Amino acid sequence: MYRILQRSVHTITEKSPNNIKSISQDLYKEQNLKTLVEKFKKASDIDRFRKKNGIYEDTVRRLAGAKRFRWVRDIIEHQKSYADISNEGFSARLITLYGKSNMHRHAQKLFDEMPQRNCERSVLSLNALLAAYLHSKQYDVVERLFKKLPVQLSVKPDLVSYNTYIKALLEKGSFDSAVSVLEEMEKDGVESDLITFNTLLDGLYSKGRFEDGEKLWEKLGEKNVVPNIRTYNARLLGLAVAKRAGEAVEFYEEMEKKGVKPDLFSFNALIKGFANEGNLDEAKKWFGEIEKSEHDPSKRTYAIIVPFLCEKGDLKTAIEMVKQIFLTRCRVDVSLLRIVVGKLVSESMVSEAKEIVERGKNNSYCRYKLNFPADE
Repeated sequence: MYRILQRSVHTITEKSPNNIKSISQDLYKEQNLKTLVEKFKKASDIDRFRKKNGIYEDTVRRLAGAKRFRWVRDIIEHQKSYADISNEGFSARLITLYGKSNMHRHAQKLFDEMPQRNCERSVLSLNALLAAYLHSKQYDVVERLFKKLPVQLSVKPDLVSYNTYIKALLEKGSFDSAVSVLEEMEKDGVESDLITFNTLLDGLYSKGRFEDGEKLWEKLGEKNVVPNIRTYNARLLGLAVAKRAGEAVEFYEEMEKKGVKPDLFSFNALIKGFANEGNLDEAKKWFGEIEKSEHDPSKRTYAIIVPFLCEKGDLKTAIEMVKQIFLTRCRVDVSLLRIVVGKLVSESMVSEAKEIVERGKNNSYCRYKLNFPADE
């Protein structure tokens, strides 16, 4: 009997890579979420499966997206039945999954339970917990834990810890404190990196702290940090927010001369800049530049330009863009379509408004809850 049981366990733990692949594909395809949970828990018996971070993230994302948080808890708590739970890396992964599901209390509980399972708590699990609270938008808690836990656990925060802390400070609007962390990092012997600067620059420029962003931009050279497209986009957005669209174009041209290839975020920033300044022709021109590039307009692109077109009374172009939205199956917010419909009705373009309502309600990829104003 013992040999049979031993052989059975051996079979479970030594599934071939092909079997793991087929199990993963089956889970990806499973549409019934309750069945998905049952299959996932069964597959978790396989050692190799528990090392597949991607399928864990995808499954939890699907369940959390459907607001099935009880089932998220079910599959994560189920993992505690395996010896892996005493491995810090495995526990840190589970903490991260709770965080991405906005279940920070469960993440904290799992972190607190680690010593009971003889599981080490180093900077790895500290970072997972900080990230969990960051994902859950508990920025004050991130700040408190960053200051308390390293001392309590006798661990030294690393670059990831500091970058998470900076992000939390920026999100809560503590801009000066976020910038001052750079000095704190230097004192602790932690070298800032491109992620540090990109996080700070994006936080400052996007919130209208242009002068602070410029001071930090100068430090890039001092620190020998080579900017990437995200760095350039942060400054482009800063110029747009500051209503300095002309300078943004010059900066865009400078990017190209340096061999930095613009992306969709670059174009969106320029469109936003000219929209902020009320320059319809230039905003439309830069939208046209997207069509000449390898990129397609995104939900964000349309959210910038379509309301601006309506504001300026260019309803013909607005209608064309809505048609393009449906044609390319771009999932925009229903509020965007309502703006167009409302503006059309106010301008007595009733048939055009009704056409958008019908297409919004009856298209095959996303049924928008869109009503004709007279029906509301």
